Order: sequence, then structure tokens, then C-alpha cells
Amino acid sequence: MPPIEELLMFAVALAGAGAVAGLLAGLFGIGGGAILVPVFFQVFGLLGVDEAVRMHLSVGTSLAIIVPTSIRSYMAHRARGAVDEKLLKGWVIAVPAGALIAAAIAADASSFTLRLIFALISLLIAFRMIFNRDHWRIGDDLPKNPVRFLVGVLIGVLSGLMGIGGGVLNNTFMTLFNRPVHQAVATSAGVGVLISIPGLIGYVIAGWGEPGLPPLSTGFINWIAVAMIVPVTLLVAPLGVKLAHAMTKRQLNIGFGIFLILVSARFFLSLI
Repeated sequence: MPPIEELLMFAVALAGAGAVAGLLAGLFGIGGGAILVPVFFQVFGLLGVDEAVRMHLSVGTSLAIIVPTSIRSYMAHRARGAVDEKLLKGWVIAVPAGALIAAAIAADASSFTLRLIFALISLLIAFRMIFNRDHWRIGDDLPKNPVRFLVGVLIGVLSGLMGIGGGVLNNTFMTLFNRPVHQAVATSAGVGVLISIPGLIGYVIAGWGEPGLPPLSTGFINWIAVAMIVPVTLLVAPLGVKLAHAMTKRQLNIGFGIFLILVSARFFLSLI
């Protein structure tokens, strides 16, 4: 059993991380994965977690936190009839398969590789948020299989490697093919369920027995972080929502894009 002082230090630091993540998640309307991973990376670094496993732990723990929030969000959207159930049923194999592939890649990938992937994808998402226009379209409806299936796998892989619920990626995919943004957001909650549950299992297996993990970790999942972040994030997020209502959608998109550029820059600097 680790010393109580060490456990308390983790708990306090992660509560602070949860407050920051909750505020930003509420402000930008994002599930939190893109925010939690860089916050975890910083906090685990400050607490002396081994560099070799720090990014893996950040991604895996983020996916674990997304499980309850995505299930809750999906059920609420489903009750309103806003979810594209047909798309989710078509992805019930594709997206989880992608998430498991991501965990398998992470098992052999270095911390350098995972940070590079996160930085590159964050930069692409940032440009999408800043330069996106509502009238941009690729087609009038979603593509048929096998393209649709392969998109599901790709969303699962990229989200699993980044520790995110796939909301931004799925929103982009659906809106580019003429689906209403509200339906895209609602369906993304279901995509988050398909990513986070197999992702959690995959990262537990991928990190099983790894040296250098902090106290109360199962594979690449730290349960102190999970226990501290979920309630704190839910508590603080409404403050971010209040701030968001004082801003336009365009301002929010630009703000989140700038945030991701800063996060991307931070990870690129860590690679030097």
C-alpha cells in the first residue's frame, strides 16, 4: 500500500486538474478528452510519473473518464430522439475495433510517438475549428459501406490514440455530409460509448505489469484520477457553460482552436 501522503498529493493535484478540465469542457462544449490528456500529462509530470508511461497513462485514464459521461449523455440524447441509431448500429463493430487497434498500437508505441500523434491531430482539429464554415459540404448524405465502415474504424483509432470520445471527429464527418449539427452532436455521444469502453479495456491490457506506474493504477488507467476528475468536472462544468453563453459560436470555435494550438505547441516542444 503506498504512503497516505503520496495518495493525498495525487488526489489534490488531480482535483485541480478536474477543475481546469471541467471549466474548459463547459466553455467549449467538448467532452473533455482533448482537454484532460494534456492536463494529465502536466500533472503526472509534476508528480514524477515515469516519462516512459506518462502519455500512455494520460490517454488511458482519459478514456476511462469518458465512459460514464458518454453513457449519460447518450441516454439523454436518445430520450430526445436525436441520435442516428442506424449509423451507430453500423459502427458497433467498426468503432470498437478501431479503439482496440489504438490500444494495441499504444502498447508498443513510445511516449514520443503518442505525443507526436496527439500534437498533429490536435493541430488539424484546431484548424478545422478556426476555419470551418457551416456551408462546407462534401456530399448530400453519408457515404455507403465500405467507406462508412472504414470511417468508423478510423475515428476509433484516432480517438483511441488521443484519449478522446470522438465527438469532434464524428461531428466533422456527419456535418460535412449534410447531417444537422444537433444530430451529429447527439450521435457523437453514442460514438463516445463505442470508443471509451473497449478503449478502457484495451489500455488496461496494454499497460498490465508496466513499471513506473503511479499508485492505484490498473494498466494505463489511474483510478485516483478517475475518482477525482469525474465529480469535480461535473461540478465545475456549469461555470464554463455560463461563460459560453456570453460568447458567440464563432468565438467559441476560435477560442477552442487557439487552445488546441497551444496544447499542440506544448507537445511539440516536449519532443525536442
